[in-house]
Amino acid sequence: MKIDTDLPRRVVEREHVEIPMPDGTLLAARIWMPEGAETAPVPAILEYIPYRKNDKTLERDAARAPWLAARDYAYVRVDLRGTGESEGLMEDEYTEIELADGCDVIAWLAEQPWCDGGVGIVGISWGGFNGLQIAALRPPALKAVVTICSTDDRYADDIHYMGGVPLCDQLSWASVMFGINTLPPDPEHVGEKWREMWHQRLDDSGLWLETWLSHQTRDDFWRHGSVCENWDDIQVPVYAVSGWADGYCRSVFRLLENLKSPAKGIVGPWAHRYPHLGAPGPAIDWLSEETRWWDHWLKGRETGIMAEPPLRLFLQDAAEPRSHYDSRDGVWIGEPAWPSPNVEPVAFGLGSDQSLIRGPGRSGPDLSICSPLWVGVHGGKWCSYAHPGDQPSDQRRDDAGSLPFETAPLEADLHIVGDARLRLHCRVDQPVAQIAARLVDVSPGGASTRISYGLLNLCHRDGHAAPADLVPGEIYIMEISFKHIAQTLRAGHRLRLSLSTSYFPIAWPAPDPVTLTILPGASELVLPLRADPVLPLPDFPPPRAGTPLDVSFRQPPRSEWRLSEDLDTGRVTVETRDHEGAAIIEPHRFFHSAEGNERYSVLPSDPRSAEGEATWMHEMARDDWRVRTETWTRLTCDGESYHISAKLRAWCNDELEREHDFTASIPRRFS
Repeated sequence: MKIDTDLPRRVVEREHVEIPMPDGTLLAARIWMPEGAETAPVPAILEYIPYRKNDKTLERDAARAPWLAARDYAYVRVDLRGTGESEGLMEDEYTEIELADGCDVIAWLAEQPWCDGGVGIVGISWGGFNGLQIAALRPPALKAVVTICSTDDRYADDIHYMGGVPLCDQLSWASVMFGINTLPPDPEHVGEKWREMWHQRLDDSGLWLETWLSHQTRDDFWRHGSVCENWDDIQVPVYAVSGWADGYCRSVFRLLENLKSPAKGIVGPWAHRYPHLGAPGPAIDWLSEETRWWDHWLKGRETGIMAEPPLRLFLQDAAEPRSHYDSRDGVWIGEPAWPSPNVEPVAFGLGSDQSLIRGPGRSGPDLSICSPLWVGVHGGKWCSYAHPGDQPSDQRRDDAGSLPFETAPLEADLHIVGDARLRLHCRVDQPVAQIAARLVDVSPGGASTRISYGLLNLCHRDGHAAPADLVPGEIYIMEISFKHIAQTLRAGHRLRLSLSTSYFPIAWPAPDPVTLTILPGASELVLPLRADPVLPLPDFPPPRAGTPLDVSFRQPPRSEWRLSEDLDTGRVTVETRDHEGAAIIEPHRFFHSAEGNERYSVLPSDPRSAEGEATWMHEMARDDWRVRTETWTRLTCDGESYHISAKLRAWCNDELEREHDFTASIPRRFS
């Protein structure tokens, strides 16, 4: 990455600014702006997230925000109510008060003497979510949105459920926020009230996993904040960005397809990251691209950005299976719209000989599968962060417990661009069942790389709002949607469709072992194939950013992923470790450290043996002040309920300040 040390304007940083809300609550902001903005106002760019402006995101922000501020913007990082140095309490994601606060922050920004009255909102993940949701509320000063790694649909396409199937990442994410909610404000900014604010968070933030598992269908809880409920609510321009390794790439396509306001999209090879920090590479000069967007919509400059293809995709080339990539080979392509006239749906039939061929499938005997519950241990995470182990590794072990259908070696390159769909005629022997369907690129040597997948809770066959039990033995027509991809399969390779009745630990298993029976001749896979020749666009320039924050590490960041199997019982266990690093922010004399550990295990033939456990340990210190917190969450199940156990411990200077235990049982509803 190129570091720009010579910025075009001198930048002023305001480390702690308090923004009053109508109810008197003060939200904390960190602001970077060009020198002299008070007499020559500039547009404001808001990033509005719970990840603590003073420490957790500061290293990232310090290289990004001044770069934009030096190009005549006020970059404003605001901690959500109840996080960082902001007063109040955060009790869940994307609450009504969070979105109302966001609108009030935008109004406050527009009225400041250093702001020209125009505001844009940007964010990755949480900030991408609430950026769309706030745009749907139409605050008058909001002029444009950049949403990165986010979703328009909080139920069908978020970290909680996929195809109506509970995701294990839901436990992982709940544990992350359980830990963050234990962190205090910085006494250097809020003074003596820090302890009262901290105790409120420790005592009243709640157990979010219990809330999310209590809403297993698409109800009003999930409709709130899902902008897909009414696309017309968004009337400002939107730039949507994601990556193929991210959990949220599908929303980019839906936003471009459904928004009536101007929209652009990029999907790169990346995991859940800003594109200038993109991994797997190639990362891009996102800050220049983002500036062109803001210049067009906040300053009225003609930058040429809207004359370029509205959708740019990184068409990935074939790659050997790895659980971590530094970079992916491929080319950038452009689409004039989505759906694209360059992409045609082509049906491939399933044969009773387990073939996959263009045109109708080959009828014959039905085929059945009851997958061992270790199918999925090579699937990585639902949402990759480009950590070692969190992308899918070689699929041959998972395929051994699945029902595969495979093409002959391809005679020519095949370009899949968009969302594949599987129309499956099938029956099951249980009232509750799920299907995992995977597309796998099989090299001539047999190495098998997963390129996309889809999940469906078969009880949700008629929609996610009103599921119903299955009738064992009855034939159903199920449609499974895959994650969007842009992928080239090379001549000589084979395309494999693998079907399984479980996919742990990406998906929590159904309550009982399920035998799935397929009627091959009546089933088909529809692939979105892009016509040849594929004409590549020029590459983006390499990434740039501002001067990095002065940080030293007592312990560098480190991630680990381990898979083990008990050869006596057959229990498989996946363990992960994510150490964010033990870091000292030198200019502020501030130390912070965070480590998360997760463990998922299951017996091969007993879905009720599934277990998930996650812990987070945080430490913060300055001079003679030190805070340490630990959280632990465990999820188990039986045939009727999910069971949660959780603990919270918090210390200040080695004195135990709070100790809370939680237990909850939530009835399973068609899952």
